[in-house]
Amino acid sequence: MRTGMLRVPGAHIYHEVRGSGPVLLLLPGGGGDAAVFDPMAEILAEHFTVVAVDPRGYSRSTLDTGPVDQRVEVQSDDAHRLLSHLTPAGEQAFVFGGSSGAIVALDLLARHPDRLRRVVAHEPPCFLTLPDAAEHRALVEEVYATLRTEGWRAAGARFLAGVGGTVRPLPDGAGLPPRTAGMLERLQANAPLMMEYELRSFTSYLPDEQALARAGGRLVLAAGRESRGHLPYRPAALLAERLGLPLVEFPGGHSFTDRPQEFARQLAEVLVREPAAR
Repeated sequence: MRTGMLRVPGAHIYHEVRGSGPVLLLLPGGGGDAAVFDPMAEILAEHFTVVAVDPRGYSRSTLDTGPVDQRVEVQSDDAHRLLSHLTPAGEQAFVFGGSSGAIVALDLLARHPDRLRRVVAHEPPCFLTLPDAAEHRALVEEVYATLRTEGWRAAGARFLAGVGGTVRPLPDGAGLPPRTAGMLERLQANAPLMMEYELRSFTSYLPDEQALARAGGRLVLAAGRESRGHLPYRPAALLAERLGLPLVEFPGGHSFTDRPQEFARQLAEVLVREPAAR
């Protein structure tokens, strides 16, 4: 594994690179970092040059100033700059994003479709696309208020309950390998930052459906089988219906690390599969 730090406007973006072949950029969910992809990376690196990132302001990706509100378009621009840095001009890349990373992936595809060969967006929490958006906006505001009054653990518990139990809390790092334990320590430090500076803006993001429709077969909308009937599943399903695309189900629930090896094998196959005729 190789590591790097890319200078972008207002930040330095830490990234890890494995394998060979076409570039596959992996975008974690809110508060996640590059190491969350470790359980999948070995399988994916057999087929791709796997690039995993710490989004700006989290873990090892530093901001020039203190914490600021996270914006989808800014993280999308970071991803585009990283792809431009790592791939030759004119070469298309693959992208996978989970949760908030899926929102970034959607924005990246809408803005730079010719730069991307295929994008898999797994359960983007675009709550405002739903017909009962007001209810979910209220949930997010309640989580934010709980953060301010009771702390991040209580806020996290309220959020997990509100989305239907398909998002698992962070495990205890005791007894785990040092790299995994270090990742969990970073994710705990990231959690309050995500709830304060990212959750409200990202869940309010409305995808550019016209641009995504023009991208056609470059987009794969995905959801976990165990998420069926729960909030995290619904935005991907609704967006797929609006765009006339199939919804691809993956093993596990909201997290792509529930069954990482099965998930990675299916992801590798989906990325290179010819798109179905519409």
